[in-house]
Amino acid sequence: MSHGQPKRPQADEFPLLPHEPIKYGDVFQVSGGLASKPISPQDAAAMKAAEASVLGQPQRGSPAVAMHAAAAINQASGFVSCHDTAKSQDITVTKTTAGEHRVVTETVDGQVLGQRVEAHAPVVATGFGSAAIDGDPITIGEALEAVAISVGDKPVDQRHAEAISTAEIRATGEKNVRPGGVGATAQSAATLNSHVMLREDMTKLSDILTDATEKLAVDKAVTNEDAEAVYAAEVQFPWRRNAEEVNAEPGGVAASMATAAKLNQQN
Repeated sequence: MSHGQPKRPQADEFPLLPHEPIKYGDVFQVSGGLASKPISPQDAAAMKAAEASVLGQPQRGSPAVAMHAAAAINQASGFVSCHDTAKSQDITVTKTTAGEHRVVTETVDGQVLGQRVEAHAPVVATGFGSAAIDGDPITIGEALEAVAISVGDKPVDQRHAEAISTAEIRATGEKNVRPGGVGATAQSAATLNSHVMLREDMTKLSDILTDATEKLAVDKAVTNEDAEAVYAAEVQFPWRRNAEEVNAEPGGVAASMATAAKLNQQN
């Protein structure tokens, strides 16, 4: 970040019972009254929501992540409460584009917590790049790569593994996933992740699906039948009991396949 990278608080950087709360000035380069204000769960939640609203999802290494870590320590130490009713700060996230660059600025009470400049390539909102623009059919590999872009930071679970495996089978026309292919890799990652305690140590979707078109032995254009098969694999598990689990994950494998199939049909 050009304005200064936030220093993400770690639990082992503070005493088990700190004498005072973690303030904005301890984490960010701010001044005045904001610098001495404790970071609260309400502020952290508001920044996370603002990032998700403007950028599609909270960003790795962002102010929201730093605020969440600090607020968790403050709450655990008894300095702030999740039930506090005090007014949250004026929190904003803005995104502007200049040529081939995108500038993301995140502020609290008018003071910049973080600002970063990213490469920006104008593409359609689906995340399928030039294929959706030029009218060429979107392939299964490209649909999987779109998942790596949209929700790539999510750890691979069994739902993802089933959907990815089905997508690979639909691409190759075979009955089973290929050893060493994306489906088998996703299955192994889901199994390993189920035994890992820390999220940061888990294998993410981007680890599996980046360059998926190169990892598939055979690729093909996405059809409605492909999308339906992947949807069934993602949501129709016999062990699912919660109502929210019967819907496709936003930006996930089934959703990406469905979008690709719709675009292909329109084209």
